[in-house]
Amino acid sequence: MQDVELNSMDGNKLSEQELGWSSLGVHTYIKIALLAAAVYGVFHIEIYSIVSKWVTDSSWSHGFIIPLFSLYFINQQKKELLRIKPQTNWLGLVFLLCCLGFYVLVIYVYKFGYFKSIVIIPAIGSIVLFIGGWRLVKYLWLPIVYLIFAIPLPNEVYERMTIPLRQLAAAISAQILSLVSGLEATSVGAMIDVVYKGVRLEPALDVAEACSGMRLLMAFFALGVAMAYLHYRPIWQRLVLLASTLPIAILCNIVRVTITGFIYILWDPKYAQGIYHDTLGLLMLPLAFGLYGLLAWFMSNLTVDESQTQKQEELIIRRKDSQG
Repeated sequence: MQDVELNSMDGNKLSEQELGWSSLGVHTYIKIALLAAAVYGVFHIEIYSIVSKWVTDSSWSHGFIIPLFSLYFINQQKKELLRIKPQTNWLGLVFLLCCLGFYVLVIYVYKFGYFKSIVIIPAIGSIVLFIGGWRLVKYLWLPIVYLIFAIPLPNEVYERMTIPLRQLAAAISAQILSLVSGLEATSVGAMIDVVYKGVRLEPALDVAEACSGMRLLMAFFALGVAMAYLHYRPIWQRLVLLASTLPIAILCNIVRVTITGFIYILWDPKYAQGIYHDTLGLLMLPLAFGLYGLLAWFMSNLTVDESQTQKQEELIIRRKDSQG
């Protein structure tokens, strides 16, 4: 009897070990490659445009890691995905045809570039629904939707979003700079006029688009979603972590603008621009993650895991009984 139990346990362990991506077989990978080639064939112009934006615009350079995170999300669901028996759902084909029809309309009628890129995501989702059914969509919807963080916003929309962030950073940084004795700073829009020891500094500090914090916000929000998904914790904590990405990114940008202002006024203007300015911007990312991690740690210690506490109490009682 004991041998049978051992054999069954070994069989379970073996089956878990064999349940890897290699178990899909060559034919499955060929089908996936053909589907990927078909998606690229239809949307190759948009895909090329998106990747070019990642390469040429540092605000969207984080786009390279977004597909990698999506693949990692898929790998996290490996066991569940490999146990699914794909079932064709023709509704997926209907959705796919709708996506392609919308794509044609956007190209020849509406001519709005962002929609040409964004339609790739529902098209991929429709293919997944068509070949695997709703059970497959259940595990792959987040990796697919997550790709939206890799698609650059239209320049006009992006610039409009930066304006209030630039003005907020300028207003708060001016108040902080004015705390220094002999220094008077006032914000006018995204500009900070500085009078230091009775002398007006020229030119005024300009919180440029690169200093708006949008770059940090977009990258940090994408990574925040990933961390909230990957770290097992109550749903309310995940929502708090997700909501915290915006104020943390804004706070870090205000810190960046303020430090830049102090360097410009009290040290040397050349260290407030160029490579020094970009390096300071990069240092804000670890600061943002430090604040994010601190918040996560605080919430983790805010509540007590009752099941863990109960296990510890049972262990103490057993030890006392064994000693008695």
